[in-house]
Amino acid sequence: MKTLNYETLKQSNYEGYLLEDAPVRVLQFGEGNFMRGFVDYFIDQMNEKAGFNTKVTLVQPIGQGAFRLKDIINEQEGLYTLYLQGFQDGQEVREKRVISAVKNCLNAYEDWNEVLDMAKNPDLRFITCNTTEAGIAYDPTCRFEDVPAASYPAKLTQFLFARFQQQLPGFIILACELIDNNGKELEKCVLQHAKDWNLGEDFIQWIQNENVFCSTLVDRIVTGYPRAEADAMNTENGYVDNTLDTGEIFGVWVIEGPQSLRDELPFEKAGLPIIVTDDHKPYKERKVRILNGAHTSMVLGAFLAGQTIVRDCMYDPTISAYMNEAIYNEIIPTLSLSKEDCEQFAKAVTERFKNPFIDHELLAISLNSTAKWKARVLPSLLGYVDKFHKLPKALTTSLASYIAFYRGKELDADGLKAVNPVTKQPYTIKDDADVLEFFAANSDKPNAQLVSLVLGNTSFWGQDLNAIEGLHDAVTSALDTIDNEGAMAAMQACLNKGE
Repeated sequence: MKTLNYETLKQSNYEGYLLEDAPVRVLQFGEGNFMRGFVDYFIDQMNEKAGFNTKVTLVQPIGQGAFRLKDIINEQEGLYTLYLQGFQDGQEVREKRVISAVKNCLNAYEDWNEVLDMAKNPDLRFITCNTTEAGIAYDPTCRFEDVPAASYPAKLTQFLFARFQQQLPGFIILACELIDNNGKELEKCVLQHAKDWNLGEDFIQWIQNENVFCSTLVDRIVTGYPRAEADAMNTENGYVDNTLDTGEIFGVWVIEGPQSLRDELPFEKAGLPIIVTDDHKPYKERKVRILNGAHTSMVLGAFLAGQTIVRDCMYDPTISAYMNEAIYNEIIPTLSLSKEDCEQFAKAVTERFKNPFIDHELLAISLNSTAKWKARVLPSLLGYVDKFHKLPKALTTSLASYIAFYRGKELDADGLKAVNPVTKQPYTIKDDADVLEFFAANSDKPNAQLVSLVLGNTSFWGQDLNAIEGLHDAVTSALDTIDNEGAMAAMQACLNKGE
C-alpha cells in the first residue's frame, strides 16, 4: 500500500475535506498525539466550516532520537487520520477524519534557523504549545546564545525576540500544558529570560503589549497511535498512515482571554465546544471536582467490590447510583458554575466513562490516590459541610474506601502489597514513599484508631480532618461496613435517603 499523502488520497477518490494549501498562521510547539488530536483537529474544523484558511507548522521541541516523527510527518505532507470514538447522546460513535491542517514539522535541534525564520512570516498570528507539565519552568542555565536554548520558555523567548526584531505584531499564545495558569506561568518565564538576558526594556514592553498569553483548560482523552488496530485500519483505508491518532469523541477547550478572540478564532461559526472567558478557573474546578472527583471517589470502592475497569462500573446499578449520588447531590451543589451547566457536564462525564473503546483500569486511576483525594474530593466534602452543616454520605464513604484500599502490610520497591477481599487477588498500592510507609506501619490497628491517624495526618490533607464534626465516626462506621459486609454494601448504604 502507498503512504498517506495528497496524491494517494486523490488516486483513491477520497471525498472528505482537505485543505492542500493555505498560509501558515499557527506555530505549534509540540507534535505529539494530544495536540494533533485536539488543537489541530479544531483548526481543521475551523478551516472547513468557518473559512479559517490556516496551516500549522509543528515544532518538535526535543531531540528526535531513534524514532524520527518529524520525518514521518513530513513524508505524509502533514496528513494524518484521526479516529474519535466514544459514547454520545446514548449512542456508540466512531468518527474518522483525515486532518489536513498541518503543513510540516521542524525539529528545534536540527532546524533551529528555520524555526527562527518563521518569525519573519507576517501571516503568523498564533502560537500553541503542549510541552508536558514540566515544560513550563524557568531554567536559569539557559542562555540567549544557545542554539537553541534547552527549555521551552527560553526557546519561545528567543523566537519572540526574532519577531520583535522584524518589527512585526506579536501573537496570541495558547498554552495547553496541564498546570495551573499555564499561560500566565509561561509569560512569567519569558519575561524573566528577557530581563536576565538584557534584551532591553523595549522588548519587554513589546512582550507585554503585543502578545496575549492565554491560560487554557484542555479536556479530551487522546489515546494516540492504535498499535493493535493499525494494520486493520490501514487496510480499510487503502493507505499506510504511520501517524494514526485516536481519541475520545468528547472535547472541550476553555480559553482565558479577551472576547476579541472570538473574532480571530471562529470557534462559534464552526460549532466547536470552545469557550472564551475572562476566568477559566470555574471550568477547571468543574472538571477536577466532577470528572476527576468522580473517578477518585468511586474507583477504590469499586475495585474492592470486584470491578476492574471504569466502563463496567457504569453498568453496575449500585456503583453507578453511588457515583451519581456523589456527583449530583454532593459535588455539584458546592460548585460556582450554574447547576444546569454542571449537570450537563456531568451527563457527558457518565458517557465518557462508558466509552467502549477505552479500557480504563481502576488500578491505573488508583495511582497516588492520597494527593488525588486531597485535590479532587476533599474540597467538595469541605464545601458540602460548610454549606449544609452535615456530612456528604458518598464522599465520606469514599474516604473509608481509600483507607480500606490502602491497608497493606508488605512494602517493597514496587509498592505496598494488599489483597482484594472479593477476588482474593493481590494488588500493589503505589503512592509517595511516606504514604506507603505510614499505612505499612498502621494497617493492623483497629479501625477507629486507624481512621483517627489517617484523618489527623496533616501531611496528607494540609489540616486535621478529625476537627470536622462527626467525620471520624462516620468514616469508621463505613470502614466497618466494608470489612463486615463488603464495599458494595457500604456504597449501597449511601443510597438510603433517610437521615
